[in-house]
Amino acid sequence: MMSEDGYNTDFPRNPLYIFFSDFRSVLKFDELGLEIARIALPAALALTADPIASLVDTAFIGQIGPVELAAVGVSIALFNQVSRIAIFPLVSITTSFVAEEDACSSQQNTVQDHKECIEIGVNNTKEETQELIPENNKDSISDESKTSCSIFSVSKSPVKKRNIPSASSALIIGGILGLLQAVLLISAAKPLLSFMGVKHDSPMLRPAQRYLSLRSLGAPAVLLSLATQGVFRGFKDTTTPLYATVIGDVTNIILDPIFIFVFRLGVTGAATAHVISQYLMCGILLWKLMGQVDIFNMSTKHLQLCRFMKNASAFAKKDYKRAAATASRVLQLGLVLGFLLAVILGAGLHFGARLFTKDDEVLHFISIGLPFVAGTQPINALAFVFDGVNFGASDFGYAAASLVLVAIVSILCLLFLSSTHGFIGLWFGLTIYMSLRAAVGFWR
Repeated sequence: MMSEDGYNTDFPRNPLYIFFSDFRSVLKFDELGLEIARIALPAALALTADPIASLVDTAFIGQIGPVELAAVGVSIALFNQVSRIAIFPLVSITTSFVAEEDACSSQQNTVQDHKECIEIGVNNTKEETQELIPENNKDSISDESKTSCSIFSVSKSPVKKRNIPSASSALIIGGILGLLQAVLLISAAKPLLSFMGVKHDSPMLRPAQRYLSLRSLGAPAVLLSLATQGVFRGFKDTTTPLYATVIGDVTNIILDPIFIFVFRLGVTGAATAHVISQYLMCGILLWKLMGQVDIFNMSTKHLQLCRFMKNASAFAKKDYKRAAATASRVLQLGLVLGFLLAVILGAGLHFGARLFTKDDEVLHFISIGLPFVAGTQPINALAFVFDGVNFGASDFGYAAASLVLVAIVSILCLLFLSSTHGFIGLWFGLTIYMSLRAAVGFWR
């Protein structure tokens, strides 16, 4: 049964029901739909902006030559894989903890303000007046005193910055991890690329090593930006990260052709443009965050660094009915958008592959991977939504254990399938990986 605000009030035991519960309302703009749209739409646009900028970046690099394109592709894959070790938990945990702290802080401030108003109302009431006032009028006068106190407090109290210890903790951890990642990738670029399959006599090695080393200089900015985005998401503000992401990506797109073709820097110019755009985006996000959160006035004992290593146990506001309804609606939206994205990717890559390269062999491999890329989008969407549900419930223990188990099984499948079926076996292995991720999320 659906209530007026869009929350389903009756969830049967059958877990499959969550996919079909009030499915006709999946695109309905009721209270729940509007709340999801306000948060998810800017976040989705921000997540879309970065891949689009990367596609444009790849298109520019593809004009240099197939060797440079392959070299940059390997470097980006390596950079992203190392980054994901820190990015995925950092952003998700930051969002969950900041949302919980912000909700608890708001509730505590409301209770404290209410107590202060009551005390002021009582102190301002003279005993002689109370004796003259009839018993049935005391409540109304007391209410008026509280109301006037609230008005006075709002008008006189200055706007204070939020005190969110998890925000400061996330920024410190993000900065440290970014520096460690930069040192690791710069100092070990050659052996890491060799592990990725780039041999010492390959023509790809030199441009790949140069691009990876320069791109790694932006690692601190990347992780700081993502930690800051996690804080804003915890505040349900996904618009600010969207603006910062768009500004950074547009800067990258503008600088790419200038550095690559005008200054003739090649892959060095592409990496330089990307690093500049990342630090610009990081600066914008930190500047906006410092206007809302007191991130510097924080003693060491208030920094909740250990909390990033432990599990939270419950939703911040204990509103499980709302959480279940939201999870159901978001899963349905993820499924619908996953199928839509599959169609767009299938058609777009089929007709637009030549925008990125004109090499026939590369185009052949794109055609092989295309069905897997497009066909797995609904599975990917469900897997990521299930991850979000687990993180929102602070169920990090299950998420970590299940992903480790999935990774072990998937790696074994990848090794076997790649050795027996080659390139197409890799795609089968990746499909198994995402299917298992969705399965363990659904099981929970």
